[in-house]
Amino acid sequence: MQKKKLPLVYKPVGFVLGWASGALASMAFQATWKAIRHEDDAPDALDKDRGWGEVLLAAAIQGALFAVVRSAVDRTGATAIERSTGVWPSSDKGGRD
Repeated sequence: MQKKKLPLVYKPVGFVLGWASGALASMAFQATWKAIRHEDDAPDALDKDRGWGEVLLAAAIQGALFAVVRSAVDRTGATAIERSTGVWPSSDKGGRD
């Protein structure tokens, strides 16, 4: 069976989805941090006045949210591309690269 090639249209769609997922994840992290710590700004690794626990907690929450949002957006985009073209937008092994 001959494998269908994905139309070139997915490259810009993938770029836009990546940008959108980053923006959405950032908003989700800010809202989550505010709900957890009642602060507008989450600490980063170079905040001298914040402790290790607080910095690592913020990093863990941010990483988890970014991974979940990016996966959800990627999966939604791939499903939409498959429905419109009949071709899944990655190789049989899957993955981003």
